[in-house]
Amino acid sequence: MASATDEKPASLADITRNALFWTVIALGLFILLIGLKTDQKDNTIVLVGRPLLLAGVLLSVFAGAFVIGLNNQRKQTALLAGKVATPSATLARIEPYIRPFLLAFVVAFPVIAIAGSGWQGSLKWIDNFGIQILIYVMLGWGLNVVVGLAGLLDLGYVAFYAVGAYSYALLAEQYGLSFYILLPVAGVLAAFWGIILGFPVLRLRGDYLAVVTLAFGEIIRLVLINWVEFSNGYAGISGIARPTFFGIPFTSDDDGFAARFGLEPSGIYYKIYLYYLILVLAMMTAYITTRLRRLPIGRAWEALREDEIACRALGINTVTTKLTAFAIGAMFGGFAGSFFAARQGFISPESFTFIESAQILAIVVLGGAGSLYGVVIAAVGIVGGFELLRELDFLKIVFGNDFDPAQYRALIFGLSMVLIMLWKPRGLVSSRQPSVALKETKAISSDLVKEGHG
Repeated sequence: MASATDEKPASLADITRNALFWTVIALGLFILLIGLKTDQKDNTIVLVGRPLLLAGVLLSVFAGAFVIGLNNQRKQTALLAGKVATPSATLARIEPYIRPFLLAFVVAFPVIAIAGSGWQGSLKWIDNFGIQILIYVMLGWGLNVVVGLAGLLDLGYVAFYAVGAYSYALLAEQYGLSFYILLPVAGVLAAFWGIILGFPVLRLRGDYLAVVTLAFGEIIRLVLINWVEFSNGYAGISGIARPTFFGIPFTSDDDGFAARFGLEPSGIYYKIYLYYLILVLAMMTAYITTRLRRLPIGRAWEALREDEIACRALGINTVTTKLTAFAIGAMFGGFAGSFFAARQGFISPESFTFIESAQILAIVVLGGAGSLYGVVIAAVGIVGGFELLRELDFLKIVFGNDFDPAQYRALIFGLSMVLIMLWKPRGLVSSRQPSVALKETKAISSDLVKEGHG
């Protein structure tokens, strides 16, 4: 039997044929979904063709398949030449140099946004991009403990997000406690529910675990909908207390933040404060998960991920290992949920649907399970990309005034997942430094690890 390295790289003609094949498949799938739409004219429904939009989608499919083919050709050529590309090793070498610049950019992002768009124009960038992306980065890092480190597939992570949000909203409403007191309380309550979820699923893995966690997330949402006396049902909870700056509220009154510091009244101060608040929470999440990974419990999570039977044979208590993974991951979800409730000022069960869990899981998987940098890249691409679609109004010149780019978010999201899984099946950052090393630390290729995490 010939090995993979004995196969010749595909020629340019083969790559082109393969790209055309996938373009024809896309034509069959999208000719009705995208190429045609229904419109009402003279009280009748008529079909309107959209050839330009369909042609754009087909061209994108062809280009994507062609680029993936060229990338596979390059990899196969490198294998035949005995030169295996190790992008993770390159990333490990340049990481100490790019980390200060990335950190400086994140810290100075509000200043950059104000300088580029002005006081009023920067609100959109700080809130819709900066704060929103950091929330999902924090959620992704929290789920990364469960999925990336412990290897447990969790499709109900949004339940812990909801527990944190409702914990803060209800306790603040009933007892008038501040955000900084209720933040750890929300995390503890979410961790408690993580343990409750962990007990029934101790013997489950893979698809069975995914189904149970999915059911758990839906149970929490349905309870919030139907227990009206507790959660106010579909109406949700409004008027949630805002965080203050060391007791100074962000109001336009004489005791407000702007008046205290002699500034012009503006809502941007509150948004900047929220940005740095979620930045601190996200950095805390990254720091704790990185430290935990180097502790015995972190190495136990990774052993559980690689082989549960071998993990038991080594004397590791898989019960406590799974429970700690669920509890710690849920705790960070509770932190993010409490911040979300404080930022929005209103929450309802519709904010915690399954699509939220799917999006958080996609961020972890597409970024590279177990990789902190991968989660950040995927969150910026998915969340930031969705927000950028709202700014592409110039496409109406090409596709007509009725064209709304935001309506195609789900299509673009699914297409991007397919392309990334074909191009980087183990995620954008598929390998990382080992937790423990003897004398020298080297990046491990994802091809050398069972689960492909490095």
